Amino acid sequence: MRVDLQKAAPRRSLPLLERTTGSMAQPADPLHGPTSLAPALTLTPAGQIAPPPRRTLPQVPLIPRPVTPPIPPRSVRLSVTDRCDFACTYCRPSRHDGYAESRLVTDAFRTMLRALREAGVRRVRLTGGEPLIHPEIVDLVAFIASLGFDDVALTTNASQLSRLAAPLRDAGLQRLNISIDTLDPERFRAMTRGGDLAQVLRGIDAALRVGFAPIKLNTVVLRGENDDEIEKLTLWAWERRMVPRFLEVMPIAEGAKLAKDHLVTAAEMRERLAGHLVEEEAVVEPGLGPARYVRARRDPGLRVGFISGTSDTYCATCDRLRVSSTGVLRPCLATDDGVDASQEARAGDLAGILARLDEAWRLKPDGTIWKGCTEDTAAGVSMRAIGG
Repeated sequence: MRVDLQKAAPRRSLPLLERTTGSMAQPADPLHGPTSLAPALTLTPAGQIAPPPRRTLPQVPLIPRPVTPPIPPRSVRLSVTDRCDFACTYCRPSRHDGYAESRLVTDAFRTMLRALREAGVRRVRLTGGEPLIHPEIVDLVAFIASLGFDDVALTTNASQLSRLAAPLRDAGLQRLNISIDTLDPERFRAMTRGGDLAQVLRGIDAALRVGFAPIKLNTVVLRGENDDEIEKLTLWAWERRMVPRFLEVMPIAEGAKLAKDHLVTAAEMRERLAGHLVEEEAVVEPGLGPARYVRARRDPGLRVGFISGTSDTYCATCDRLRVSSTGVLRPCLATDDGVDASQEARAGDLAGILARLDEAWRLKPDGTIWKGCTEDTAAGVSMRAIGG
């Protein structure tokens, strides 16, 4: 019996991939992955058309990579610990979510930092968890300052800052970002699951006294939780010559459970502050992160910043690498991709770390296509473990 294969199985018009990793897109077979040829058809002994065998062609990676690796990282966020004395609702599921079993000790961090400096990194920001609960944080800051980085900064919840502001300043810390989501003590306690607002305010006062300026405040805005405090927080910060910054909740980790119902966009935040702001285009500080700033009407020396990680991502300009407290080099906040350099760090192997760094940076998603924390991979990332 002769079978007309053209009539039996007309060739399908297959959709092109929405994303490509090079200059050429391949057609996609929804059942068996990418291919450029129609499947060959065979007959069973009974004369029926047999289904095509499952192919083992390489699959297109889920995450798009640039054809040419990006320029080396210039900015690093180094998580010195995954431990934190707060458990903010958009960051952690509870106070009992567990911690990493093995973290780098200070000597290993020193090796890591020497390698990062040799690789061309110019800016270091220390994060956590909460970095100020690390018992050797002051010594670590002093070491970083001795290496000649252009910028040495730290992000903190300020719970330990009243006792550490002066030592950190003396050690060479240049800039401070402080997370504070509300000025209401009970609301603060609820959003942080037990945090003490008075303790945080004492820490801020101590930082101002020893000369940290300008201090930037980070507020994650949640609709129905603290969005009624945008103006209050702005004016409070300006009275102290600080820079308030308002962040969209991002659909990453615990934030993925909140973004749908609680997102307040940067555009809406700015509209709520319109009476206080100059009508001008928001601008970034070159080399200092994705925040966009607008000046105050009453004093051009005052500003407010907006970080739009959900409504308007900024992956195309990202030059940031993250180093977890366990020694994993991570090129993107929104994925669990990374390269473990902990053995090299513990062994004092600078050359090994440089090799791992190159390997990790080649995993950097293509920022012209990739949309950061709006990607599906983001929901599975631990914000505390990766260092925010």
